[in-house]
Amino acid sequence: MTLISRYAAWKFHLPPAETHAVTHVRDLPVPMPDGVILLADHYFPTAKPNCPTVLVRSPYGRAGLAFELMIRPLAERGFQVLVQSCRGTFGSGGHMFPFRDDRADGLATIAWLRQQPWYTGVFAMFGPSYLSYVQWAVADQAGPELKALIPIVTAAEFRSITYPGEGFALDTILSWSQGMALADEPPLKAFFSRAQHARDLEKALMHLPLNQTDQLAAGVEVDFYQDWLAHNAPADPWWDEMDHRGAVSRVSAPVHLISGYYDVLFPTTLDCYQRLCQAGQTPYLTVGPWTHGDPALQPVLMNETLHWLRAHLLDDRSGLRKAPVRVYVMGSGEARDFPTWPPPGYRPQPWYLQDQRGLSPSPSEISQSEPDCYHYDPADPTPSVGGTSLTANAGPKDNRKLEARQDVLVYTSAPLERDLEIIGPVRVELYVKSSLPNTDFFARLCDVFPDGRSINLSDAIIRLGPQHFKQAEDGVLKIEIDLWPTANCFKPGHCIRLQVSSGAHPRFSRNNGSGEPLGSAVQLCPADQQVFHDRIHPSAVYLPVKQD
Repeated sequence: MTLISRYAAWKFHLPPAETHAVTHVRDLPVPMPDGVILLADHYFPTAKPNCPTVLVRSPYGRAGLAFELMIRPLAERGFQVLVQSCRGTFGSGGHMFPFRDDRADGLATIAWLRQQPWYTGVFAMFGPSYLSYVQWAVADQAGPELKALIPIVTAAEFRSITYPGEGFALDTILSWSQGMALADEPPLKAFFSRAQHARDLEKALMHLPLNQTDQLAAGVEVDFYQDWLAHNAPADPWWDEMDHRGAVSRVSAPVHLISGYYDVLFPTTLDCYQRLCQAGQTPYLTVGPWTHGDPALQPVLMNETLHWLRAHLLDDRSGLRKAPVRVYVMGSGEARDFPTWPPPGYRPQPWYLQDQRGLSPSPSEISQSEPDCYHYDPADPTPSVGGTSLTANAGPKDNRKLEARQDVLVYTSAPLERDLEIIGPVRVELYVKSSLPNTDFFARLCDVFPDGRSINLSDAIIRLGPQHFKQAEDGVLKIEIDLWPTANCFKPGHCIRLQVSSGAHPRFSRNNGSGEPLGSAVQLCPADQQVFHDRIHPSAVYLPVKQD
């Protein structure tokens, strides 16, 4: 037992280890049908080599603190773990092009696994982020030996994450591309270059055109980043071979999904959950107030993973909770258990934008109130504060400084007299007008504390083009923005707030307003925006409120 695994057991409140003696066999060669060799590490309890296997496929290496915290605790509690480096990463042969080879390589790895003398005939898969995408890539073809999946902060496709609302998730995509391009740096060089890489990324995020930003951030042109910029059209078939959503409904192994309200992959996690439910499965779902790489998520995911593996590989259901869905409610510090998501009994309640920047459950009685206006300048883009990102800017943040900008509209309710609990999807309907046919609208829900702090709960962006404004009456367009689902208890004395703006840069690339192609656009065109909220144009945010 290493000091790290001892720390993990204490910190995460893990069940007792069965053994502290774990054998680690490094660099097992796993041949692919095209002759490429992928490398894998094999962990198993030294005195109990023939136990169920957990397969983990990763592009992030097979060593380091994160893997010690995840892998060794499993081996100490009665499981073999095979950790494989994906194609073109950390010693594995071939070229790494994200998402493209994971189905073929994953199925070949499972075929190789069946031939190993230590394989007992049953296995599971687990892991976060890319380590969960590779699960969906093979799960429908893995056969009855696959007994369990634990996809954490997961996605079965990445096109919708790259282009949320048809904007471009700039800081997430560019920071990840930089990390993958520099992944092979020697550890000592990477340590001393960390600050320089951060400066390079910060500079690149402000640069135009976008098709030069990978070179600024990583020092090289990143082929997949260039392709992602080029294939931004909705429904572009280029993404089809990397999209495994159709396979999700064919998965028969029990699935436990884990995600967070501030995770960049939260909507795709819920999409996988809904597809499994529609196929007649009963997946488990655990959601809390976590970002993508949140250390606070680690205790939950490790305990839930161990309970799920023991239930489905060792037939020990003593640690398995009864309710399939567990939701941690922000503002209350409590968890709620439900049979399904969205939870039953919660229904959309409209809160209408009012004159004088108010927000109320009663629609405006004014028939011709003047719209609220702001000027959006892409040369000084509205900044991102918190929310979903792979950077340190992610999560709940105080938005007061952002809300003081002239290019951000703020609509705030009166202080609440009693608790208002919301759990589920959040939707915004806005009646808007723009001086440009190419523009964005960004909406955000916040919880305003009595001391003035405005903490973001959920948000989303929508990118509009000339095809949208053709539907406008007198230039006024009704738009719908599906904010990310959330769970929060607004306490007495708190206020509900809705922000409306036209960007959150660099989380989303700025809309230049010029209509130029995404990758090569350099012209910056300011836009004058209007938001309507009268009797004819009842702009509102719809909150999932529990019905009495």
